Parts: sequence; C-alpha cells; structure tokens
Amino acid sequence: MNVTEILDSQIIKTHLQAKTKEEVLNELACMLKENDYITNQEGFIKDVYAREAEGQTGIGNYIAIPHGKSSYVKKIGVAIATTDHEIPWESLDDQGVKVIILFAVGDDIQGAQEHLKFLALFARKIGNDEVVSKLLHAEDPNAVLSAFA
Repeated sequence: MNVTEILDSQIIKTHLQAKTKEEVLNELACMLKENDYITNQEGFIKDVYAREAEGQTGIGNYIAIPHGKSSYVKKIGVAIATTDHEIPWESLDDQGVKVIILFAVGDDIQGAQEHLKFLALFARKIGNDEVVSKLLHAEDPNAVLSAFA
C-alpha cells in the first residue's frame, strides 16, 4: 500500500481560510461527513480531541497529523488541508501549522492496525523536505496528490 492509494481529492482542501485548530478540524470533519467517511461529525471530532489531549500532533515543519480512532468512522480516510497562514497548534517546534493531515480510522482492531500503517506511510513522506515544500505550495488538491506520489 502506498499513500496515493489512500488519498481522495474530495477530502483535500487547499487555501483553507480557517484561523484556529477548532475551525480546521470542523472543516476537515465536515468534508469527511459529506463524503461518507464518518457517520457523525461532532462525535468524530470529540474522539480526535480525546487523542489531542494525550499529546501534540504538530510534528514540526508546519505539519500536524491529528488523528483519533473513532466508532463514527464508516470507512478509513485521510482528509488534508493546507493554509496560506500559520494556524496556532501545539507542535514539537513551537511553530504553527500550514498542512493538516487528519486520519479517520475505526476504533476496532482493524482500525488500530490501519492507523499504525497510515502513520508509518505518511511519516516517511512528510519526513522528506521536498514533499513538505510541495505541500506548502500546493495550489489545488491535485498538487497535494502529486506531492505524495
């Protein structure tokens, strides 16, 4: 499995105008709900915040990977947003974020296994400065997809 097999351009948004973490998570969860990845937006966000309380999901280099295993996940997906400005976020380098990669995985055993696979796949990609640069400058969802290719 590779990253591009997981991504769906319908749940990728560039130039997101959100100003806060809450707005970003709501927008991404809304896209997941509209595209039939989750059954309940509020419940899903609550599960993501429960995970956020355990530790930082801002990994540095303007990237955050919020995630949470949730019973509201209908099918596994990854919603991505990019912004033109920094969003305040708890991160390892004390910087804001401009690329947010939200994993939607179920809370069952399969979901837990997929969750770990996703984290490993994306970690390899976003550990590459060239990929990060392409994400930061992506003009549309297709540019995001090609950054991960």
